[in-house]
Amino acid sequence: MRRMDRWLGVPLCAALSGMRRAARARWRTRAQEQAVRRVLFVQLAESGSMVLADPAMRALAARSGAQAYCLTFAHNRDSLAIAGTVPPERVFVIRTGSLRVLAADAWRFLRDVRRARIDALVDLELFSRLTAALCLLTGVRRRAGFHRFEGVGLYRGDLYTHPLAFNPQLHMAQNYLMLVEALFAEDVPPAPRLPAAMLVPRVRRRELDAGELAAVRDRLARLGGCPGGDERIVFVNANASAMLPQRRWPQAHFVALVRATLARHAEVRVLLIGAEDDRATTAAIAAEVGDVRCVDIAGHFALGELPALFTLGAALVSNDSGPAHFAAVTALPVIALFGPETPVLFRPLGDATVISAGLACSPCVNAGNQRRTRCTDNQCMQRISVAEVFGALCRVLDARPARLSPCDDLAGVGA
Repeated sequence: MRRMDRWLGVPLCAALSGMRRAARARWRTRAQEQAVRRVLFVQLAESGSMVLADPAMRALAARSGAQAYCLTFAHNRDSLAIAGTVPPERVFVIRTGSLRVLAADAWRFLRDVRRARIDALVDLELFSRLTAALCLLTGVRRRAGFHRFEGVGLYRGDLYTHPLAFNPQLHMAQNYLMLVEALFAEDVPPAPRLPAAMLVPRVRRRELDAGELAAVRDRLARLGGCPGGDERIVFVNANASAMLPQRRWPQAHFVALVRATLARHAEVRVLLIGAEDDRATTAAIAAEVGDVRCVDIAGHFALGELPALFTLGAALVSNDSGPAHFAAVTALPVIALFGPETPVLFRPLGDATVISAGLACSPCVNAGNQRRTRCTDNQCMQRISVAEVFGALCRVLDARPARLSPCDDLAGVGA
């Protein structure tokens, strides 16, 4: 995808920019006159960013009453459902199984988005050239997106009616909120002239019905993960996206952390979470720990069930990855481990404790390099000590005294 974005995206953006300049005055005038009733958000690749974008989507609805639509990759559709702001019938998806499938889905999207009569578009992607071109080809006349100007970012032409300078000193959720502000700006400066304090992102808590909670509790009981008495659940996410393996904390560190937690907290049960393709890692950790209170449940819960699952927990320890962000729609405290990326931009929006080794070489992936790094020895993660993470986890657990088991709390719910 990166190679295609570079070799196809650069000439395509350059050609489309030339065409757009010839008609810029006419397009901008019409865009400013058009009412905004339906807005399409474009966020393709990052699952955690779906939660970070939720405050911007809700800010748009609060400001204009417009309906939010979204374009994403098919495998990220469930991530969008975590916050639940955009209903499934207003989601466009593109599959990535092959170049032919991707091209066919992109063509179908261009047809369907015109039928949906979208009035405005917000491209949340950080300098993806192909999304910039795709946004122009939709024919939507009012378009906001990140533009490098003289600052951070890659070349992707001049394809937005409302371009915004990306600010690497603000959280990503605040940058998304600025895109919504830029969408309604009349003079389209590089950035809206707003105090940063006005851009405080807030994620709405998910309202879960009794059926969702009961289904999760019952499956957890069958897997041996439901505690009894005054036991509490600590979730551990030991996996990170294969797209950026440098974000992974060493497996041996997770083993040591789980062992220390179980030894100090007799009332704790540790549940190892992850997707189906993470089970090799979680199974290995569970086998090394060798304690019945450490249960591998990876692959047994769909992404959309994580909010209900997280309501049962006392804490989550996670690499910088999707689950750390998904927990923001619940009250679950998170301990998030950051290395090659910066928490300044990507800190989870919920109750989060961020731990980083603070090496001078970190962060090494950013908006300007399309999250590419040559690093093969992620000392930024390896040097995060087990003792530091264990201490942070103990502080969370000690601040939240044990109570009736969450599974007992739900006994009879949904019956």
